[in-house]
Amino acid sequence: MKKFISTNNAPKAVGPYSQGILVNNTLYVSGQIPFDPNTNSLASNDIEGQTLQCLKNILGIVQEAGMEKENIIRCGVFMTDLSDFSKMNKVYETFFENHKPVRAAVEVRRLPKDVLIEIDAIAIKDE
Repeated sequence: MKKFISTNNAPKAVGPYSQGILVNNTLYVSGQIPFDPNTNSLASNDIEGQTLQCLKNILGIVQEAGMEKENIIRCGVFMTDLSDFSKMNKVYETFFENHKPVRAAVEVRRLPKDVLIEIDAIAIKDE
């Protein structure tokens, strides 16, 4: 069973993709850039603010699918400058608290809208 997930608590999809797709108990969340869904503009100019906004956008989609932060099992982090890794990591750790999803972090040349970071996620709904 496949269900498309869409919420106003994350930026609207502006291309041929979905914010999230729930397949059985697994939610696949598209990469989220640090745009505030209320203003549709960049939430911050620094890596800390951008990281937090990406994670808030992911959480909005996860909650729309009937799940919570603790259901997130994997994140992919794409950054334009890995020298900002420790700053990103502090925000990430504070956001997830004791919950520790698996993660990959890679440096990329460029991201949409020239943001500093994009994060995607996978969440599993408890049965």
